[in-house]
Amino acid sequence: MEEMSQASILESLKTSFIGRNVLYFETVSSTMNAARRAARDGAPEGTLVIAEEQTAGRGRRGRDWLSVSGNLMFSVVLRPSIERLPSLIMVASLAVTRAIETTTRLRPRIKWPNDVLIGGKKVCGVLIESDIKGGAVDFAIVGIGLNVNEEPGPTGRLAIPPTSLASETGRRFSRLEVLSQVMLEMERLYTAVKDGGSVFEAWRRSLETLGRQVQVKMDSAEIVGLAENVKPDGSLLLRLADGSLQQIVAGDVSLRET
Repeated sequence: MEEMSQASILESLKTSFIGRNVLYFETVSSTMNAARRAARDGAPEGTLVIAEEQTAGRGRRGRDWLSVSGNLMFSVVLRPSIERLPSLIMVASLAVTRAIETTTRLRPRIKWPNDVLIGGKKVCGVLIESDIKGGAVDFAIVGIGLNVNEEPGPTGRLAIPPTSLASETGRRFSRLEVLSQVMLEMERLYTAVKDGGSVFEAWRRSLETLGRQVQVKMDSAEIVGLAENVKPDGSLLLRLADGSLQQIVAGDVSLRET
């Protein structure tokens, strides 16, 4: 397996600030936890926390995440304005899709709100956590688990079958190359957002979910409808059987066969 280190990561990067401060771990409980500690200690924007193994990795809604060697598990510290915070899920998922396209020529799609799919199988999950104080963002953490050469997933029953870049192409990839491209795409997109631009339309065009019948599981409810559109804040607009339109801010979406 390709060796990764702080030095090799820095040498591979093509960015100005994303990933230029690297915290590399052989084993860590969670890169999200380590990134949160680093952010609270004043880590600069763009700090990359990456590990070969996570003992308590997690996905959305408190799920465990199984870490497998040969893949990428990392978190990035960002410090956006409160207005730009909703764009981070778009920036992160688009960065992954574009990096995959560049390095593999595959054509991934995004399942609202945070999964990257190839042929309906999950290749990547994105998690955003933030710390807000006094109406301002102190920091935000972008967590990414990308299946490069192996096929892991959340522990327990999988709602979506997993895949990897290697499985989809029949060849193994340099994790450094893939990581470097994700960092570059993230920096381009995040910089555009910070400068007042928008990635919303590009993200919307990449969504697998729109125009499909979906089932949405929330904390206390489960609803079915047509995923009609998304709003610039990232929320999903669901057309229900009675014709009403419901806005979904957070939930687990399953695509239904028609």
